[in-house]
Amino acid sequence: MQRPEDQILTIFGASGDLSKRKLLPALFQLFLRGLLPDKFRVLCVGRTKIPAGEFARTRMREMLDSGAAARECAEKLEEFFRLVEYFSFDSSDAQSYGALAGEIERVRSLSGAGGRVLFYLGTPPAAYPAIVDGLKASGLAGEKSSIIVEKPFGSDLESARLLNAKLNSAFPEERIFRIDHYLGKETVQNILVLRFSNEIFEPIWDRNHIESVEISVSETVGVEKRGAYYESAGAMRDMIQNHLLELMTFVAMECPANLGADSIRDEMAKVLSCLRPMDDAAVEKNTVRGQYAGGMCGGVQTAAYVDEPNVAKDSAVETYVAMKAFIDNRRWSGVPFYFYTGKRLAQKRSEISVNFKPAPPLFSGLCGENMRNKLSIIIQPDEGISLQFALKIPGKSFSATQVSMDFNYSSLADVTLPDAYSRLILDAMSGDSTLFARSDAVEAGWKFVDPIIAHWKRSPSKPALYPCGSDGPTEAVNMKLEHSASSCALPLANALTSNLDGRA
Repeated sequence: MQRPEDQILTIFGASGDLSKRKLLPALFQLFLRGLLPDKFRVLCVGRTKIPAGEFARTRMREMLDSGAAARECAEKLEEFFRLVEYFSFDSSDAQSYGALAGEIERVRSLSGAGGRVLFYLGTPPAAYPAIVDGLKASGLAGEKSSIIVEKPFGSDLESARLLNAKLNSAFPEERIFRIDHYLGKETVQNILVLRFSNEIFEPIWDRNHIESVEISVSETVGVEKRGAYYESAGAMRDMIQNHLLELMTFVAMECPANLGADSIRDEMAKVLSCLRPMDDAAVEKNTVRGQYAGGMCGGVQTAAYVDEPNVAKDSAVETYVAMKAFIDNRRWSGVPFYFYTGKRLAQKRSEISVNFKPAPPLFSGLCGENMRNKLSIIIQPDEGISLQFALKIPGKSFSATQVSMDFNYSSLADVTLPDAYSRLILDAMSGDSTLFARSDAVEAGWKFVDPIIAHWKRSPSKPALYPCGSDGPTEAVNMKLEHSASSCALPLANALTSNLDGRA
């Protein structure tokens, strides 16, 4: 990793939760590693009027209290916050952008930070159009400026197209960074190296050898303080349309022509465009939605989703989704991709499982049911990779058992994995858009999920309730069981029969 050019990072909505929990801690980590530009300033802007110096002092205390900065780093933290300034500013007031331009020029002249400016939209999405218009009208959206946009990127295909058109009216696509922190995780990026740098995997990475792929992101927390947002989003919009579909593209894409951003993002968009559309019958057959109920979870009494703040008592919003989808191209035709995501589940875990087809009957029977080659890519909590395969149990008979080879990134000496936000902010400052969503991919994702959401809205049924601390609704568990049953190796008796028939 190298230092980007000198520049100013301007954070809109800097007095909000995202800046406090993610952005400033991520920038501090870059500061500790010596990866920030040589001449650099963070200009935090927000509506809240805060006395000079108070913003920095408050954020320093919060980062120390939350553990985002160790006590022994207090001196370094104070040094970092000398790079941070706060400017009270109403982003909805078109007349205020002249004052913002003046403040940026003042910071630039004092710091020598150069002409580049990176704008980070950490505000609610409803504020995006006014901010983009203000930046354009004030001349701040110049050729040396770029913009980072937080998800959600629209709420459906139409709104995504409108947002993309708005962004493109002020910034070219290569200077628009739609950030999804999942793509900043080291293990996600490593999928491409794992696949395309190892000849033991790529030749068998297709429908002839892979039976199914599972992508799961489970959370133990509820919606917390985001009830109002979740009522308009739900798990499909919040997780499937972006996080899980993007993970799928890394698993399913073709080898890019080169490692440039355009080449990699071309292949990601192609995968999304090949997703098989679902009609009403397919939605009924291949999707399960659930909503968490209240109860004891980990020894703590938890509220049901409908009892969370800012949630309607009769809400039909899903907090869990299980789904089976297909990619209709030559490599993946007929291979089901299973997606599972939800809140208030038994464990916090993100994982991709590639399930390979069974061995021929003679040997598949030796392994017993449920034994088969599986490659697991664990994204969290412990980033790593596990490969499961069969080996003979010591002794005279040909009895086999399943074993695994496991790799954990923590085993790499003297390597600290960068926080996803740190990595992505650094990439944006460097102008590298490889790990950011492109407009055509965003729209392809919405094109796939819109009919599913529309069918759910028309349906008289509500999401199935599931207990907090469980694996999700019964219907979803059954989908997993059916998938597992169809993936079982042949029982030993059937394998022997097949073998004898073959000999006859």
